[in-house]
Parts: sequence; structure tokens; C-alpha cells
Amino acid sequence: MKNIVILISGRGSNMQALVQAAIPGAQVAAVISNRADAAGLAWAAAQGLATASLSHRDYPSREDYDAALMALIDTYAPDLVVLAGFMRILTPAFCRHYQGRLINIHPSLLPAFTGLDTHQRALEAGCRVAGCTVHFVTPELDCGPVIVQGAVPVLDHDTAATLAERVLAVEHQVLPQAVADFVSGSLSIRGNRVYRVENTVDATAQLII
Repeated sequence: MKNIVILISGRGSNMQALVQAAIPGAQVAAVISNRADAAGLAWAAAQGLATASLSHRDYPSREDYDAALMALIDTYAPDLVVLAGFMRILTPAFCRHYQGRLINIHPSLLPAFTGLDTHQRALEAGCRVAGCTVHFVTPELDCGPVIVQGAVPVLDHDTAATLAERVLAVEHQVLPQAVADFVSGSLSIRGNRVYRVENTVDATAQLII
């Protein structure tokens, strides 16, 4: 059984989708937020999950906060840490500590539109498709190896809000898929690419698209 720790900052809809997916071989060990009032914490607690909050405002530096956060996360012995709407830029030390077992869901088709305001930027750029990406986290923001992506068409009448709503529905599908692939041991990182390896001796790695 693989222990999953999920980090959130708000309502945690991706966290909810992941919990409700009930992935075989995985158990959510804890849901942690940098905000004590995050709505997702109340939802997780109602499901009987362990929850905790750790405010970044209580620490003098990003490095100090991340060190304390790592110490808290590690009490749950995580096999995988999932950033599901965790609105913090993590330090290189944090990323290295969880290298190969830290994933994030980002609301764009990376490498396009790293950072914030992704949907508005996609509209302003005239994109005909938009989407989301689940990727392994590295010290460089939103640039880690891609596990899976999901796309939606950009409609002529779209606003950032309507586009975000449709992309979010896809996020709720691809994040559980990525976690299930990790838990099953079928993911392999080579350079900056992620491959799916079948669980057979003679299997050939295939690029995830």
C-alpha cells in the first residue's frame, strides 16, 4: 500500500477527485494545507482523513517554512506527495527531498503558460486548445517531466472562467490517472520524459501522450 500525502490551499476539488477515485494500492495518509481555513481540510476531515495545517506566515523565510513542511509531511511516511492546488512556490531543497515522488497538476498544456493566470493567457494568445498537465516537480517552476495531459477546445465565446471550468473537469480525470500509474509502478523517468513501462519482463517503454 502506497501512502499519499496531498497538499492544498483552497477547496481542494482535485484532492476530492483523487480521494473519491479510491485508487487500488493507494491510501491517502493526510491532507495538509498552508491555510487553516482551507475548505478542502473540512471536506477531508469529514471523510475520516488525517488533516493538518501549517501557515507560511509563521516562518521568517521560505526555506524555514519548507523545512517545517517537510518534517510534517515525513511523519506520514509518504511514497508520493501530490500538489493539488497548493499555491506555494517550493524551494529547491523541498523539490530535491521528494525527487521522483512529488507531482503537481497545472492548468495549462505545459510547457505553455507556466505560472499563474493560465486561462486568460491562453485566450489572449488565441489558442484553439487548452488543458492541464500532471508532471513531476523539479526546482524549475512547472518544468518537470510530464506524466499526462488533458485538452479541451477553446470556444469562441469562452471567458477565462468558462474555460477554467471545462479544464477543471479534465483535471479531475487526469490526476487520479497519473497517481494510479505511479502507484502501480508503471512510470519511468528518462531525462525529461516519462515513460509507461508494462509490468512484464519483455515490456518496451512507451511514451505517455
